[in-house]
Amino acid sequence: MRAFEAAARRGGYVAAAQELHVTPAAIGAQVKGLEAWLGRPLFHRRPNGLLLTAEGRAVLPSLTTAFDAMNHAVRVMRAVGRPRSLTLAALPCIAQLWLTPRLPDLQAAFDLDVAILTRDDPPDYARELVDLGLYFGDAAPDGCTSTVLARDDLFPVCAPSLAAGLRHPRDLSGTTLLHDSVWREDWPRWLARHGAGALRPAREAAFSLYGIALDAALAGHGVLIGHSALVGEALAAGRLVAPFGDRMVAGAPLRLIVPEGGEGGR
Repeated sequence: MRAFEAAARRGGYVAAAQELHVTPAAIGAQVKGLEAWLGRPLFHRRPNGLLLTAEGRAVLPSLTTAFDAMNHAVRVMRAVGRPRSLTLAALPCIAQLWLTPRLPDLQAAFDLDVAILTRDDPPDYARELVDLGLYFGDAAPDGCTSTVLARDDLFPVCAPSLAAGLRHPRDLSGTTLLHDSVWREDWPRWLARHGAGALRPAREAAFSLYGIALDAALAGHGVLIGHSALVGEALAAGRLVAPFGDRMVAGAPLRLIVPEGGEGGR
């Protein structure tokens, strides 16, 4: 039933398998076993994916409600039946560049053991045993509350050795533009806002981890589109500079996300 509910809710075996940490084949076998037990199909198998049958549509809401209630009960049990500890999910770059410098003070102030789960995609807070989340976002996910911890403005940053030749955004045409591969729209947004949308840089370099892009900028290998929540310490230390001053573009703020009923709200 868990396999069927996840496949129906997520729209396919692959997404369900990712959520339940098994293979798509295992999800398919579980669903077929359930259908054999019921004596009727729950999905129409189509070339372009799965489509719920009338029977599947009828039972899905009740199953989803039941599993959500069970997950909530497990979360409450964890909150009252273990030492003071938290599992916190965060983007890898947030964990590395924003959370890690603050972690000792957090643990000392609240006497907590903290487990950090780094992942690019936010967890399903209703279904995964995660107490808190640290992600950029314009609003809290459904079933959660959130607090804005930091603004996140976008602006170019570079090593001081490169800054002397950068007086106007058009001067970026002779540089290497560094960015995170997931945030590939950061540079186009900033350039378009500051009249350089047609700029042709000498080259671009995309990194799967923002921390590596930051290291490249610190080494003078190019100009990084900085996230203020992530480059603040390097700017304060003078290891990076913002060559164009306060020419910024607002990004989604960094939020502390608290699932309703979880230990993070205590």
